[in-house]
Amino acid sequence: FLTELAEAAVRCGRGDVMVELLRELEPVAASTSSPALHIGMRYARAVLAGDTAADLFNEALEADLTGWPAERGRLHLAYGEWLRRQRRVVESRTHLRTAREIFDALGFTAWSERARLELRSAGESSPNRDPDARERLTPHELSIAQLAAQGLTNREIGQRLYLSHRTVSTHLHRIFPKLGISSRGDLAALLPTLEETAG
Repeated sequence: FLTELAEAAVRCGRGDVMVELLRELEPVAASTSSPALHIGMRYARAVLAGDTAADLFNEALEADLTGWPAERGRLHLAYGEWLRRQRRVVESRTHLRTAREIFDALGFTAWSERARLELRSAGESSPNRDPDARERLTPHELSIAQLAAQGLTNREIGQRLYLSHRTVSTHLHRIFPKLGISSRGDLAALLPTLEETAG
């Protein structure tokens, strides 16, 4: 609950209100061993810290988060987002990847997608490895994806499927976001996964 409040406060520019609430909660936190409260407090302090957040994020991640995978994922995601905004892009990718993997494992699709979008913004494609990635493509799109993954040009794909190269290009522009990728190279890396899910 504190994590959601802290995020909302930051996003609407009212971090000051959240800082005051944390100050009021300090005596309560000092007198309880509630892991949820302490995890929430550490998260909130980190996301509210602005330019000096790195130490607070690291402190929050060093705490015992056994049994709290979603909270650990959210910390990695928030830290990765913060690092990217600080132009520490290479460092951000490690945390964003970890967040994506945690959310994928938990089946938290919306959170996984948020991590994937952040990774893309950090210059790294993030193929969807979930079993239903293949189901997102129509049979027609799948045919185009397989040919593109084999290295065929849009013109060559068009000749095989009796389409114009512009139509092939349009299809590829629809296929890439569906699979969470941004290039043909990513498509080639993902294709074995697509074939495995077919078997």
